[in-house]
Amino acid sequence: MPFSSFGLHPDLLRGVKELGFTRPTPIQNDAIPPALAGKDLLACAMTGSGKTAAFMLPILHRLIGKPRGATRVLVITPTRELAAQIDEHTRELAVHTPLTSAAVFGGVGMGPQEHAFRAGADVIVATPGRLLDHFRFGYAKLDKLEVLVIDEADRMLDMGFLPDIKRVLRHLPAKRQTMLFSATMPGPIAELSRDILHAPATINLERKSAPAVGITQAIYPVAQELKSQLLLELLSRGDIRSVIAFTRTKHRANRLADFLKKHGVACERIHGNRSQAQRTEALAGFKSGKYRVLVATDIAARGIDVEELSHVVNFDVPHVPEDYIHRVGRTARAEATGDAFTFVAPDEEGDLSAIERAVGKRLPRVTLPGFDYTKRAAERLEIPIAERIAEIRARKAQERARAKEKAERRAQTEAEMKARIDEKARRQAAAAAAPRRAAGPPRPPARPAGAPGGGPARRPQGSAPPPRRHG
Repeated sequence: MPFSSFGLHPDLLRGVKELGFTRPTPIQNDAIPPALAGKDLLACAMTGSGKTAAFMLPILHRLIGKPRGATRVLVITPTRELAAQIDEHTRELAVHTPLTSAAVFGGVGMGPQEHAFRAGADVIVATPGRLLDHFRFGYAKLDKLEVLVIDEADRMLDMGFLPDIKRVLRHLPAKRQTMLFSATMPGPIAELSRDILHAPATINLERKSAPAVGITQAIYPVAQELKSQLLLELLSRGDIRSVIAFTRTKHRANRLADFLKKHGVACERIHGNRSQAQRTEALAGFKSGKYRVLVATDIAARGIDVEELSHVVNFDVPHVPEDYIHRVGRTARAEATGDAFTFVAPDEEGDLSAIERAVGKRLPRVTLPGFDYTKRAAERLEIPIAERIAEIRARKAQERARAKEKAERRAQTEAEMKARIDEKARRQAAAAAAPRRAAGPPRPPARPAGAPGGGPARRPQGSAPPPRRHG
């Protein structure tokens, strides 16, 4: 069935053709007709299935010809990268129409985003936190909203955004078309769907979560300390054109990226501690071919859309099977093909078993010919947790000892200073008393002549003496 069979506006079909889309994916076949009819939608859609076009094409078709100057569509996503990706894809689909789109997310200035609200961008794609920041101001009104899309709902649940979603809903008109997409359907998401959807069309709700068709999966058993060497060896053999390597933590992402750069591999990292400018540059450089390897954490797993990505490597086994599905879904996008390799250390076998139960099959084990699995790594990617704890405790003990020594020195200095002050005050008091002792006791003041008890009165100068009396 071609895209033209949906009755989409010719300007949208031109955009679809220029993007190279020849036929709809299954989710597009299922979602576009009810969305065009204005129905609410509840869909389980795997990563890489083409769901962005599945909801955006009918939305854009609905907006063409309507009055401009007010935001009529809101798409809520869990991550900045996914918001930027949907915004970019919307612009590509609407390139031959006057419709506008704007991305609203944290890590960048609010000024341009405020302008998008005030100008009435037709479509706003936003993360929940930054959207709530704007709602504190009067310009961010969505009273003319007609369509709400909640994408990657299960990821938002994992990231703790569900309360934010409910706060966002209080700012939106009750009368609207709502579409909810989720790779899995956990209880809280099912409950949310019952609260916000009205007689929705449902798609794939009984489908078991599984990686997209076209992904070749393989397990590489390897010691934890040899994982970085194994990835370097795979890269050196030339079979991997471009790869996203997923790590469990931001610290390991940094260490792996530094290791690969040290060995001459064009590499960059993307995770939650990187600034938005750094994340944007890393993703743009990876898409353009500047970087061969992009090291990422799960925070970015749902926001990376790279055409013709040949490989995904789970450098660390994810703890949750759904994260595995979303990670490997970065390759084989839109029914293409790709390879997903998972490096499994002995202590990760339990997580691997959970993944195999989720996908319903045992994944093939692979041993790389010519790689020495017995050698000791020249450098460790990460210090074991027990060693890190011991190192932290030793450092804290040293800090406490230094603090105690410093406090003792301070107390001694203060005591010495007090003694000097007391000694100085004593000396000053002694110096003040010395002249008084040398002068003796003070003499009483002389009494005036003629006063009682005083001497004879003195004769004034020039006066005659008194006459003598003769007896």
